[in-house]
Amino acid sequence: MTTMDQAEYVHQCRNEGIDTWNSMMLLYNSALKEIGTKVEILNDEFQHTHQYNPIEYVKSRVKSPESIIKKLKRYGYSDSIENMVTYCNDIAGLRIVCSFTSDIYRLADMIGRQNDITVISVKDYIRNPKESGYKSYHMLVSIPIFLSDKVVDTKIEIQIRTIAMDFWASLEHKIYYKFEGHAPDYISKDLRECSGIVAMLDAKMLSLNEAITEAKMED
Repeated sequence: MTTMDQAEYVHQCRNEGIDTWNSMMLLYNSALKEIGTKVEILNDEFQHTHQYNPIEYVKSRVKSPESIIKKLKRYGYSDSIENMVTYCNDIAGLRIVCSFTSDIYRLADMIGRQNDITVISVKDYIRNPKESGYKSYHMLVSIPIFLSDKVVDTKIEIQIRTIAMDFWASLEHKIYYKFEGHAPDYISKDLRECSGIVAMLDAKMLSLNEAITEAKMED
């Protein structure tokens, strides 16, 4: 079967008179299913081998048309499907929430070593937090989606973070939309301070977990 990227698939759909929007949504939803299954298998295998689940929970979503258009306009692009495919890399998103920071890098490594996953880029906002205090590990990957007569490499963003990071990010998201990206200085300051508290909590919990593991080995 022919392998193509998403831009080539959009072009082919147009030439064949196929509904381009729904075809792309099919790809993104299929990519989430594929990645979701892979992550579930990795978690099950880790439980089988190490008697430990590194993943607390997983969330997935496909951006709404409104969100896609808003993002394209923010970047100065017209709201075409071609621009959506080229400039919006987070239309399909999978968020993996772990207990400890060590799990984040372990999972990222396991995902990156899958033969049919291509890691396009990585942004480590844990070692290099955003100015707002945001922390998370982002991977932009592509995965082949096997259709009836072709294979389409489809992009998906994977975010990996701890429970504490996810709680902080959820609050930041609410504040961002409440103030349309322009929160008062005192709120932004408090949010950055909370990010530091989250980092200390994650470090303490990891240290405590390691102490518990060592104690079990000595029994």
